[in-house]
Amino acid sequence: MNIEEVREYCLSLPFATERCPFGPDTLAMEIGGRIFCLMTLDGQWDFYNLKVNPEYGVELCDRHSGIRPGYHMNKRHWISVDFHGDVPDRLQEELIRHSYRQTASKLPKKIQAQLGLLDKSIPRPGEV
Repeated sequence: MNIEEVREYCLSLPFATERCPFGPDTLAMEIGGRIFCLMTLDGQWDFYNLKVNPEYGVELCDRHSGIRPGYHMNKRHWISVDFHGDVPDRLQEELIRHSYRQTASKLPKKIQAQLGLLDKSIPRPGEV
């Protein structure tokens, strides 16, 4: 996936928004005001960062050379995924959904309810 495809996929998720809280060259994809995907717009990085379950993150780093602990992030809870590495597009989409759900599940219950995320039909973290 390239940067445009990652952005479009992130924005296709319910209630996902984008903003540039760290300046005009860094794009944050958010749910409920919390970041689930982070990437640069200036081409400085050839990867993007995603929030991940810590055990799953270790497994992913072991299996794919295009995935490593999150650059400039908490290495336990974030991974960096290469745009053009050995990670298939389908897995990248699954990882984006996983990051989205991980982030959404940590929102206060009041915000989850306002966004309709407490609905039982919405997949929970770990249901990738």
